[in-house]
Amino acid sequence: MPFLEMVGLSKSFGATKALDSVSLAVEAGEVRGLVGENGSGKSTLMRILAGVIRPDQGAMRLGGSEYAPRSPIDARRQGVAMVHQELSLCNHLSVAENVFLGMEPSRMGVLERNELERRTGKALARLGYPDLSVHTQVGRLPIALRQIVEIARAVAIGCRVVVFDEPTSSLTEEDAERLFQVVRSLRESGHAVVYISHFLDEVREVCDTVTVLRDGKVVPGEAGASDGFSSDPTSSLSNEEIVRRMVGRSVDELYPRSERKPGEVVVEVRSLSGLQKPLEIDLTLRRGEVLGVAGLNGSGRTELLRAVFGLDPVVRGEVRVAGILRAGGPFSSWRMGMGMLSEDRKQEGLALGLTIADNMTLPCLQRFGRWGWISQRAEEATAHSWAESLGIRCRGVGQKVADLSGGNQQKVAIGRLLLHDVDVLLLDEPTRGIDVVSKSQIYQLIDRAALQGKAVLFVSSYLPELLGVCDRIAVMRRGRIARTLPASEWTQEGIIAEATGA
Repeated sequence: MPFLEMVGLSKSFGATKALDSVSLAVEAGEVRGLVGENGSGKSTLMRILAGVIRPDQGAMRLGGSEYAPRSPIDARRQGVAMVHQELSLCNHLSVAENVFLGMEPSRMGVLERNELERRTGKALARLGYPDLSVHTQVGRLPIALRQIVEIARAVAIGCRVVVFDEPTSSLTEEDAERLFQVVRSLRESGHAVVYISHFLDEVREVCDTVTVLRDGKVVPGEAGASDGFSSDPTSSLSNEEIVRRMVGRSVDELYPRSERKPGEVVVEVRSLSGLQKPLEIDLTLRRGEVLGVAGLNGSGRTELLRAVFGLDPVVRGEVRVAGILRAGGPFSSWRMGMGMLSEDRKQEGLALGLTIADNMTLPCLQRFGRWGWISQRAEEATAHSWAESLGIRCRGVGQKVADLSGGNQQKVAIGRLLLHDVDVLLLDEPTRGIDVVSKSQIYQLIDRAALQGKAVLFVSSYLPELLGVCDRIAVMRRGRIARTLPASEWTQEGIIAEATGA
C-alpha cells in the first residue's frame, strides 16, 4: 500500500477548475517527480496536501489512515512538510528556534532549550551537516544552508512526507548536488518525497518516477492507468517525452536561434566598478547580438547589470549608449533606450497589485492621454495587442498581474520593455522559476528582439540556456570578467572551470 494517497481531488476557484479528479500515490522510500506548466495544478495540489486549502472533493490517506489537515501546522504534526522555493524562515532567530518554530519542546509551559538544541543537532547530523551550529542566526547563513534548516525542520519533527518545491532555483551547481544527496538520504531512510522542478535534467537525476499534470489533470503514462493514478519510471522518459506530455504536443525547438548578424556597437562599458562589485569591467554589446553572462552566485553578474543600468552606485568607469555617455541613474538609462528586467520580478520587476495593462504601459503613459488624463480604452487596446503577440494567458488585460502564473508574469515584464521599444535589453535570470514551455517562449522573444536589431545582455545561472541562446558568453569570477568567447567555443564544463578558476 502506498504511504501517501491522494484520490480524486478536485478544486475550483470561481469558474476556474484548478484540479479535476487528480490522484497521486507515493511509496515510502520513493522520490516522485511532479512536473507541469505553470498553471497546471501542481501548486494547488501541494497546497491541499500541506493543509493550506481544502479540496472540493476527494480524499487523502497517510500511512493507511485518513488524512485531512486543517492547517499547515496540523499537516506538520501529522507528518507532512514542504520545503518551499521561497523559504519560510525567521532570519532573526537561531537555527534551532527555526527548526521547531511553533512546535517547541516544553514542560509545564517552559521551553526546554537543551532538548530543542539536542534534537536540532540530531536532525542536522542525519542530513550530513553535523558541524552547522544550532545557535547561528539564520539570516547570517548562505541560501543553501538556509534550505538545509528548512529540511531539518521536517526531519526533526518526524515528518514522513517531504515536498520540495523548486528547491534549486537559487542554488549553485555545487549546492544543488549536495541537496540531491540529502534527497537521496531521505529516500534511503524511508521517506516519501515529492519533487517539483522545472529543470527536467535534475528531475531525471534525482527522481524514481514522474507524474505529469496538464490543465488540472494527470496525464496518463505508458500504462494508461484507469484509476487516475499514473506515473512512469524516470529512466523510461526522455526530456522530449516529458515536455510533450506537459503541453500535449512536441516542442520542436527549445532554443530557437535565427541567423543573426550583429551590427555596430551600441553599448560600451569601460573600467566599470561598483562599491564592491563589479570590478574594472570592459565589454561591448552590438545590435542584433545576445551576450550571455555566466558565473557562480556572488560572482557579480547581477551587480554588473545594475551598475550598467544605473541602479547601483558606480565609483569608477563609464557606460556609453550609441556613443553617448550615460550620466545619471535608471531614468537616464531608460531615456537612452535601455531597459532592465530584474531577477526579482515580485519585488522589483512588477506592480503585482496592478493590472496587466497598467504594468505594461506604466513607463509610457504619455502616449495614452493628454493634459493629465489617461485614455483607458487606448491603454487597454495597446496592452491587449501586446498580450496576444506575447502569448500571455489571461482573462483579459484588466486582470491583476498577481493572479498570473510565473511565466505569464515574466512575459508582462518583458512586454513592458518591448512596448517601450528599448534598444538594449538587460535581462537578469529571465526564466527563473518558470516552466519549460514558458522558457521556450521567452527564448523566442529574445531571438525575435535580436532579429529586430536590439542588443541583449542576458544573465543566467542555467548554463544550457546560455549555450543555446547566446552569440557570445562572458564568464565572471570574483567581480571581474575572466573570459569572453563565442558560445560555440564554450562547453558547460569549460564555463564552470573558468568560473571557479580551476
